[in-house]
Formats: sequence, structure tokens, C-alpha cells
Amino acid sequence: MDHNIKIYIAGHRGMVGGSIWRHLQNSGYSNLIGKTSKELDLRDQQAVNLFFKNEHPEIVINAAARVGGILANNKNPYTFLMQNLQIQNNLIDASLKNNVQKFIFLGSSCIYPKMAPQPLKEEYLLTGPLEPTNEWYAIAKIAGVKACEAIQKQYGKKFMSLMPTNLYGANDNFDLETSHVLPAMIRKFHDAKNNNHSPVKLWGTGTAKREFLMVDDLAEAVVFDLENDLNESLYNVGTGTDISIKELAEVIQRIVGYTGEIEWDKTKPDGTPRKLMDVSKLKQEGWQSKTNLKEGIEKTYEWFLNHQDDYRTVKI
Repeated sequence: MDHNIKIYIAGHRGMVGGSIWRHLQNSGYSNLIGKTSKELDLRDQQAVNLFFKNEHPEIVINAAARVGGILANNKNPYTFLMQNLQIQNNLIDASLKNNVQKFIFLGSSCIYPKMAPQPLKEEYLLTGPLEPTNEWYAIAKIAGVKACEAIQKQYGKKFMSLMPTNLYGANDNFDLETSHVLPAMIRKFHDAKNNNHSPVKLWGTGTAKREFLMVDDLAEAVVFDLENDLNESLYNVGTGTDISIKELAEVIQRIVGYTGEIEWDKTKPDGTPRKLMDVSKLKQEGWQSKTNLKEGIEKTYEWFLNHQDDYRTVKI
């Protein structure tokens, strides 16, 4: 891959896009383009088409999305469905019309059915009902996956989809209304520690199991995809191992240094009972994750401590 090739990273200011930007720079890529949401509203089809016409990116990485946890998804179903459709449809269509060489679409493991066999294989897509608490976001992402697959089938172009498991890391969202489970726990335990180790209330029973991937590992997978001619249109990206929410809470509790009580609110939903990715397909291509969970959480908490003013103002 020519390191001077023009690469547009949609969502370059977010946790995922920012990590991809850093990893591309560290890999020697120098011709990177990024636009803030104020500079380019990706929901605006006309604005996106004009941007592509003027800039002519050769590679497009879609790390832009409207994201959030169970609470945010439940409160804003139409917003999560429509805005994600608008963002990805505009980017995918403009990339096709402007002859982009490779398009990398980033989705989520929530695209797979709630009760799909574990671990989740790529072929389980569309084989059963989705998890109700995030189906709006999932439906949008499924549409993006199928759009990329359709372009490969109809036009023979390299429009790829990478489906990461639950992500965490530097620049994560720690707002308690819109964050995902791991950063929310870091924030809750940290705040409670500073409040004389007051009790921490967590949702559900703690029995649900989840897989977590450090965002820097995903960025490495994106660079790997960029630099290699992969055979399929859809690949899972994860660690291949999972942990119960209760065990996760205990790991974070120890790292933060919180010694108070955890109260589980069993009236709140657990979400999907288990979500473990089958990552064998990408591993066969030559990539696998490197960061273990404890090390990744320690790095994330260190970032959190160094960005107190940032996390207090983050909103989605």
C-alpha cells in the first residue's frame, strides 16, 4: 500500500477514529483527511457528495456513528436508527460513485441474533431476532454490512465490513447516560471512591457475559485490512474470550481502588445473555488481538485520570 494514498477517516475525533488515525500515522501514512461534524454533517447527503467530489479520497474508513449503551438506545430508538442509516448510506454511496478503492465499514457485534449460538460466527447474521434493547442501532449496522456486500457482488469493489466486539480505551465516553458498560463502571467506581466509597448500583444480575476489545487493537485490525487483500466481505474483530459483568466489575473495582459495596439492580435488563465473537476467520487471514483485559483497563483508567475535565463534558 502506497503510504501517500489519500485516506478519509469519518469520525476521526471519536474513540475509534482517533485510534485509527494514530495507528495510520505510526504506520507511515501521511495523507489523512478528517472533518469534524461542524465542518461536514455526514447526515447531509448533498454536503457529503460535495466533499467527495472536491477531495477525491482513495480509501474511506467509516468510524462515524451515533452510539450509546442500553439506556441511550431505549430512550432514542428513532434517532439511533435514522442517523446511523443517514451517515453510512451517504458515505457508502458517495464512495461508490467516486470510485473509492477500498471502503472499510465498522459495525458492532450487536448485529447478530440475541439467541445465536456461541461463539458468534459471521454466517449467523440474519438468522434470528435481535436483542430488543439495541435493535435500532443493530438494524442500521446490518443495512451497512449488506450494502457493502451488495457492492462487492454487483461491482466487484473492495467494500469491507469489520464487526468489532465491545470496545473501550482512550477517548471513551464516560457520561453515565450514554456510555457503555465498561467506561460507565470506571466512572461509577471512581466517583464512589471519591465519595467515601459509597455504594455503587449496577444494572442487571451480573451474569451476562461480554467480550471486550481494546480500541487500539481494533485500529491495528483496520490497518491490517487496509494493507491486505482479504477474501470475505465481513469479518468479526475481537479477542475470542469473554467475562461475566460481575467479574468485570470486580476487575475494575480493584484497578480503581474502590472498597465499597456493589448493589445489583435486578429490575434492570441484562441485555443479551452472552456475546462472544468467533474470530477464527480473521485469525486465519493473519491478525489477532494483543491486549489482555486487565492491561487494557489499567491503560484506560490512566487516560481517564489524566482527562478529568474532558470526561465531565462528554455528551453524545
